[in-house]
Amino acid sequence: MISIVENRDCMAAMAEFPDKFFDLAVVDPPYGIGVNKGGHTLAGNGNFKGGNFKVAAKKYKGGEWDNEPPPKVYFSQLFRVSKNQIIWGANHFIEQMPYNASGWVVWDKDNGDSYQADCELAWSSFDKAVRKFSFRWWGLLQQNMKDKETRIHPTQKPVALYDWIYKNYLPDGGKVLDTHLGSGSNRIAADKAGNIDFWGYELDKDYYEAQEKRWADFKKQLNLFRA
Repeated sequence: MISIVENRDCMAAMAEFPDKFFDLAVVDPPYGIGVNKGGHTLAGNGNFKGGNFKVAAKKYKGGEWDNEPPPKVYFSQLFRVSKNQIIWGANHFIEQMPYNASGWVVWDKDNGDSYQADCELAWSSFDKAVRKFSFRWWGLLQQNMKDKETRIHPTQKPVALYDWIYKNYLPDGGKVLDTHLGSGSNRIAADKAGNIDFWGYELDKDYYEAQEKRWADFKKQLNLFRA
């Protein structure tokens, strides 16, 4: 299957595609909540507390990329080039969604006694009931500790979440767009699905290179498993 990933502005990339080229856009754009202002993490800028442990919160690269959600023109292009959409964080910029929709996606993070959000929400264009995926994602704790993912991005989502999305929303495969690739979890899940052509864009060079390394490590492990 095709996997095209570039260190590039997604707006310039989308402008090159014809209408409804992608079967599905699964995107995690900035929410506009300043999650990484000054290099802060999702666990705050101090110590992360949970259960009987206390560890220093992980630091990520600082930046202003999450100060504002994408502008209206981004969503206009996104809806132009894709037939269906799953848009994380749309509850933060609901006025940008083109219509009311019933098929919201809920990720229950099972994060216990934490001041982080219990869930994350995604607007979807699918005419379905609300669906929930539960997967612990809480500091050092993850649902699958045996195959624990290394966190390389402050808004990273687990590969298993995207596995679930493709199983339930694109079971027959097709063309997928990710405009804000981040950690590359979406890319890995698309490859695992085996029937998806994937296009992903990441503007930040450091995060792009970090996900490229993660991708290379994933493919190396996959090849060893198949050997």
